[in-house]
Amino acid sequence: MVILAMLNAHITEKIIAAAIRIHTALGPGLLESAYRECLCFELSSEGWIVEKEKILPVIYKGITLVHGYRIDILVDNRVVIELKTVEELHRAHYQQLLTYLRLGKFNTGLLINFQAARIKDGLKRITNGVS
Repeated sequence: MVILAMLNAHITEKIIAAAIRIHTALGPGLLESAYRECLCFELSSEGWIVEKEKILPVIYKGITLVHGYRIDILVDNRVVIELKTVEELHRAHYQQLLTYLRLGKFNTGLLINFQAARIKDGLKRITNGVS
């Protein structure tokens, strides 16, 4: 469990550094899809396994429902990234990320709002406690 936490912390540090580089270069104001492409490019260039728009099914009583949930970015099949370009983050944004963590049995997620004046003000790391 400690090794998993350390690995996830290392990955999230790299993701945050990449998000800062992108935000510094481009600033706020672009579409979410533009930031997603840039972040995927940055992380892939560093050697991480990056999946964008990863479908996340809902499984209910043995039935798999491909309901249209999509993780913005999944890094190394470990860290879920939910991107936003909104004036301010709301509780629903945190709940969305927590739902993705729970449904996918992931432990760590990052909520990144590229609309924030400073990226650190639009960033939240969330853990699910899944082992």
